[in-house]
Amino acid sequence: MDARLSAGATAIEVLFVLMPDSLILDWAGPAEALRIANLCLRKAGLPEAFRLRFVGPEPRTASSVGAWVSDIEALPSRLSSPCWVVLVGQTGERIAVHNPAAQTLMHWLRGLSPNSGRLELLTVCAGAVLAGHAGLLDNRRATTHHQHLEELRTAAPACAVESNRVFVVDGPVCSSAGVTTGIDLFLHRISALCGPALAAQVAQAMVVALRRGPNDPELSPFLRHRNHLHPALHRVQDAIGQQPQADWSLQRMAEVACTSARHLSRLFADHAGVAPLAYLRSIRLDLAESALRAGHSVARAAELAGFRSDTQLRRTWHQMGRRGRPSDLG
Repeated sequence: MDARLSAGATAIEVLFVLMPDSLILDWAGPAEALRIANLCLRKAGLPEAFRLRFVGPEPRTASSVGAWVSDIEALPSRLSSPCWVVLVGQTGERIAVHNPAAQTLMHWLRGLSPNSGRLELLTVCAGAVLAGHAGLLDNRRATTHHQHLEELRTAAPACAVESNRVFVVDGPVCSSAGVTTGIDLFLHRISALCGPALAAQVAQAMVVALRRGPNDPELSPFLRHRNHLHPALHRVQDAIGQQPQADWSLQRMAEVACTSARHLSRLFADHAGVAPLAYLRSIRLDLAESALRAGHSVARAAELAGFRSDTQLRRTWHQMGRRGRPSDLG
């Protein structure tokens, strides 16, 4: 597993800010993604990466579907480090910011500083409107639900509001278009922090497709070929993602899948659209490219990625249609 948290790393404190009539899927979906990420890390013998808290201006409030949420913590006077603050949407055509609860939140938000280096602001749906009113999106790029785009432009005239985007990442400020795109954003952040292999496991557990906005880079091989529901293939892909440098053969993959090598090849073709060994090569090639961009030599990159030699890396590089030569990235 490409978990990028060291054994002694401090878990990120994630503050989900719950206002009256908060859209429940805006915060429950991302919270589940983080819970599952922690579960996957524990199973791998790694420390949890996230500590979830639910805060707000009122200790008890109704959600968008009528269910009441109790034991909401008060907005903290001091934030732990590192920390994510998550703002979500609410019911209604416009976001009310002049009632007592909203005014309490505005006062608290204006005391935040996402530029500090240890605080990250994430918004789901019209949560961006709240951030905009608090001045947290000035000179930033952001997006929101399509029904709130003009409202956000009015609330934050100094923000470059982008439409038709799944999510937008601008430094420590991340915004998503709403509802299920909040899960997309959090999968992206899980991938950046804990590695794409773990993000793929979370997406599989949640039975959601991994996607990014139209202007984001192409999905890593860890995330490609995972938009299926076949458990045997996911077992193989999880195993490869956790140990891509291992001595994998088609037969060993088949043993993980508890099937024959011939049947595994058919399953990969039918459900993942790629051959098993081609999938392995794409994973290793992505790892090698990352190592090269980090400054390693071609020989060292080949070793780190699981290739038998730098010659095999170069040959695979050209077979997979990569431009130039591996040494060009050094």
